[in-house]
Amino acid sequence: MRNPLLRPLSAALLALSLTAGAQALGPEEGPLTPLAPEAEHPETALAVLEQLARHHYVRRAIDDTLSSDTLDHYLDALDPQRAYFLEGDIAQFERHRYTLDDALRRGDLTPAFEIFNRYQAAAEAQLEALLAFLDSGIETLDFSKEEYLAMDRSEEPFLASAEAREDLWRRRLKASVLSLKLADKADDEIGPLLVKRYKNRLHRLKQTTAEDAFQLFMNALAASYDPHTQYFSPRTSENFNIQMSLSLEGIGAVLRVEDEYTTIASLVPAGPAEKSKQIKPSDRISAVAQGEDGEFVDVVGWRLDDVVDLIRGPAGTTVRLEVLPPDSEAGAPPRVLSLVREAVKLEEQSAQSEVIEVPRGQDTYRIGVIDIPTFYIDFKALQQGDPEYKSTTRDVQRLIESLRCEATEAPDADDAAPCEPVDGIVIDLRNNGGGSLQEANALTGLFIEAGPTVQIRSASGRVDLFNDEDGQVAWEGPLAVLVNRLSASASEIFAGAIQDYQRGLVLGGQTFGKGTVQTLIPLNRGQLKMTQAKFYRVSGQSTQHQGVIPDIEYPEVYDRDEIGESTLDDALPWDVIRPTRYRRGPNLAPLLALLEDRHETRVETDPDFAYLEAMVDRARARSARNRLSLNEGQRRLEREEDEALRLAIENTRREAKGLPVVASLEALEKDEDEASEGHQDEDSTEDATIKAASALVEDLEGDAESDVAVTEEEENDEDDRDALLAEGAEILVDYLSLRQTAAVSAP
Repeated sequence: MRNPLLRPLSAALLALSLTAGAQALGPEEGPLTPLAPEAEHPETALAVLEQLARHHYVRRAIDDTLSSDTLDHYLDALDPQRAYFLEGDIAQFERHRYTLDDALRRGDLTPAFEIFNRYQAAAEAQLEALLAFLDSGIETLDFSKEEYLAMDRSEEPFLASAEAREDLWRRRLKASVLSLKLADKADDEIGPLLVKRYKNRLHRLKQTTAEDAFQLFMNALAASYDPHTQYFSPRTSENFNIQMSLSLEGIGAVLRVEDEYTTIASLVPAGPAEKSKQIKPSDRISAVAQGEDGEFVDVVGWRLDDVVDLIRGPAGTTVRLEVLPPDSEAGAPPRVLSLVREAVKLEEQSAQSEVIEVPRGQDTYRIGVIDIPTFYIDFKALQQGDPEYKSTTRDVQRLIESLRCEATEAPDADDAAPCEPVDGIVIDLRNNGGGSLQEANALTGLFIEAGPTVQIRSASGRVDLFNDEDGQVAWEGPLAVLVNRLSASASEIFAGAIQDYQRGLVLGGQTFGKGTVQTLIPLNRGQLKMTQAKFYRVSGQSTQHQGVIPDIEYPEVYDRDEIGESTLDDALPWDVIRPTRYRRGPNLAPLLALLEDRHETRVETDPDFAYLEAMVDRARARSARNRLSLNEGQRRLEREEDEALRLAIENTRREAKGLPVVASLEALEKDEDEASEGHQDEDSTEDATIKAASALVEDLEGDAESDVAVTEEEENDEDDRDALLAEGAEILVDYLSLRQTAAVSAP
């Protein structure tokens, strides 16, 4: 399987030219101009090559084999669905198969840009052809024919001829038109909508820069070493550092592109933009100026990242914006506002806590939940001696103090109810892809008294230990760690250490299996995130490929054959090293069978778990379809059958919970909308369970011809997954009661 971890970066670059919702095409734009390397690129390429050859964990010769692998990764990144390049193009590129290594040694990027420009030209030609077809009308498309579109062409051969490519794009266009027809769009709406979409893409294509092409090629080279080594351009480096530190200097606004305008998507709480009360979501930015007297620069039609560069800046400096409300009439004058940039904390992406109450007989147990989306730390603030630097461990420690009712901050209101300590804590690491190794070590230290947390082996074979040495424990009580297939790297270090020490229970699904350590290497331009070591659990086990196996496993939500380290090209192998010495806690093995029995008994009759499993089965059946019908009658029949299945699954759940059944999905959606607008009540977790299950289903009725598709799973990534979380709390209460029983019965 090709490397899906290379694709997000590739997609981020290609999305500049291919995704819908971009800027509108300006009338002043002419034909696409071929790109050429910038002056700094050859030196940077040589630096990347040298770092990889000298310091990567895998010792690879810079030879013909590396050259061949790099070419394959590059072609996969540019044309993953085999929709642009023809067999003739690939035949011409073959002359570079065993010479890219020689060219890189000379700092010669001509072959890389030749291939990129061929891709750009093919993409431009296809978009122009689609626009020409739409200009003549969509009436010639016959939706009564038995025709199909392959859903995934990544393993297919490249197209043999221009005629075959035109036929593929005709089918893609037909799929887009049919999707809009099934969404009840009128024929006279569909044509203009698609014209706007393809003009947007063509405009974005013409905004692609030499830096985009260079970064993509460098990452094809890096992926030939392992899936987690990446080159970051200066702009990508800045964004990566922001994600790691959860802080930036700017106005505190999340931006997106809608048509030709940069638009406010949301405001960061307590940021300058929100505090100003002068700007709100959906406002459009038409111009940006620096300082109180700087000249305004019109940014309509700009790339989003270029606009962001103008708006970001050092704390304490001023930026002025010209802003148009979303409902402003054409020609209306913009509103001018002045904002002083600040250091903005991205609190919504930091660790958060909540309390779940679990009734058992006459007792009610309080279980604290700490959701950790990533392992972050503001290295810059730490190095500067800022006592309030942002980090996962510091935030979690404060949350634990609050859950223990030891927080030093006063309640918000004088009549606030007294705090009641929690009985146990669940650390939720689902979808946490990792982050700082230092933070994984420090976080583990909050739950163990002292000892090693992880072993790190370098390419030379030297093994170093990360240790917790302070002897302090933030939480001594019952503990569970909730993981899934998207829990990776630092998440696996933490979960593995908790499991090895028998400090708590690990629940959920088998984790991703990323057992490698990356280091950031500054370059003359940008930086290289490079694999330089592998980490091992204190037991000596590697998590590479294998991941962490939970003590109690939940139903498998993600397909292990599609997601995980073992599915990635050029992933490092699994192995083991000698265990280190560490002090285990009380043996949990005698309790696991009892906990498993209680869990199975509970979920057998749990309507939410049954619903989740049924929706997973539905999602897998849909994703197993390898082709999409372009026959309107067939598609409508398929949709009716799928909606009937979903309605049956939903009503089975509702009947089991004593809720009224619904007559249609429209009625269900109406109920959900009304519930979301109303107050929170005892059924609020049910809606979250519905969303969680629905998030597993890829929208096969969507725009099938988009190279960078957005699925329901991606759109609903932030939805609560309450059925799984609630069961984690139930298991922890089981553990607490069994432990208490064992303590009472002990002599």
